[in-house]
Amino acid sequence: MASTQDLKRRVRSISNTRKLTRAMELVASARLRRAQMRIEGMRPYADRMIELMAGTAHAAGAVRLPLLEQRENVKTVAIVPVTGDRGLAGAFNAQVLRRAFALMRDEQAAGREVRFYGSGKKAQSTLRFRRLTVGESWTGFSDRPTYQDAQAIAHRLAEDFIAGEVDRVSIVYNAFVSPLVQTVTVSEVLPVPAAALESSDEQSSSHPFDFYFEPEPRDILGRLLPVYVETEIYRALLESAASEQGARMTAMRNASKSAGELIDSITLAMNRARQAEITQEILEVVAGADALTG
Repeated sequence: MASTQDLKRRVRSISNTRKLTRAMELVASARLRRAQMRIEGMRPYADRMIELMAGTAHAAGAVRLPLLEQRENVKTVAIVPVTGDRGLAGAFNAQVLRRAFALMRDEQAAGREVRFYGSGKKAQSTLRFRRLTVGESWTGFSDRPTYQDAQAIAHRLAEDFIAGEVDRVSIVYNAFVSPLVQTVTVSEVLPVPAAALESSDEQSSSHPFDFYFEPEPRDILGRLLPVYVETEIYRALLESAASEQGARMTAMRNASKSAGELIDSITLAMNRARQAEITQEILEVVAGADALTG
């Protein structure tokens, strides 16, 4: 049985750890609020971009652009897992990588080659450890991604797609639902999905007048498609950043709760040990007194 001093040291150590987990929970909570505000500010822009691109595609009619090319014989598939640069966020990183590897096995079973493009240090280290084919990795911005970060990723993916090095690009990330819920999402960004170019009846009715395009709709659409890819990747980075902070806040809250329960358990054991020591000392005193009087 551990001594009272050993139990006191354990309580002190766990109390210090709980202070750290509480501080990390507060930091994650503050960052989560900022990340949510960035997502809310970005969503109207993304929706407007899709509406504008659908209207331009409708005016352009049937066009053939590199980023729209649906290849019949898909040989190489690119997978982009979006993870964080740090841990201590529960299953946030693991569930994205698990889904990416499941997608890899499905593609390989279909006879396709898989190439990874990692976002975040956790993805980079895991892909390197497994010795998988990696086109490029980007790190250092998982907490607060910028549009320039999304542009760097989008440009490299678009270049490899146009060059024929990859035939399809899918991005795997955690979509933010709430601080307690993050949903792993797989989104195909290249070639640009045909659904993004289809104008719905509501969009057609919201624009009852004809428009004159300058330059031609085809040229405008050619400029909008790369921006659409950048916007979709930026949305995924923002969703992942918010999900990471929510997962970390929840994980640190659970860690603080577990630390408190462990402190209570050790404190109870420490009280019992101290009571046993006092009882033993009393018995020794009584035994000594009996020996002197005897």
